Amino acid sequence: MAETTANTTPRSDAPQQGRPQRGGRRDDRRNAAPAEPKEFEEVVINIDRVSRVVKGGRRFRFKALVVVGNRKDKVGVGVAKGADVQAAIGKATDVAKKNLITIPIANSTIPHDAEVKLSGARVLIKPAAPGTGIIAGGVVRQIIGVTGINNLLTKSLGSTNKVNIAYATIEALRSLVPRDQWLNAPKKAAKKETK
Repeated sequence: MAETTANTTPRSDAPQQGRPQRGGRRDDRRNAAPAEPKEFEEVVINIDRVSRVVKGGRRFRFKALVVVGNRKDKVGVGVAKGADVQAAIGKATDVAKKNLITIPIANSTIPHDAEVKLSGARVLIKPAAPGTGIIAGGVVRQIIGVTGINNLLTKSLGSTNKVNIAYATIEALRSLVPRDQWLNAPKKAAKKETK
């Protein structure tokens, strides 16, 4: 009876003499790169399928509404269209990063209340005591969620159009004035200097 010998043919993934070694599997190379932490957090608020009527029928595209924030004091909103969902989200993220605003935050809330009407949407934001949390719904909650604000009272009035509510919320945050720039702030500073 003949002895069976082990298969001695070289494996295809083992390095061979005279042939340069190729990289491993594609996903191994992708995972090997160290993932750097993202500076901004991206949240997709809404994706719509929009159409344009052309000679041959309808042409469909996708419209994405995205908010980006660094969970400190910067936030931005972007809207863009693309041929597919990923393209629309990528474009909207770029638009949002180009239109960042800085929010004055005092004691994990906002310094004063603000109400903004933009198109048909009205958004009211008010400071809240520590421990209140974010009292908001829908679009406003998602926008405030990527900022450093932890206590806030909000109310969305008028239009329910998500794009208009998002822009109205950003305008309300943009209209905030830091406490040290209020009209009565210099008087308090002058009193402290005399003591």
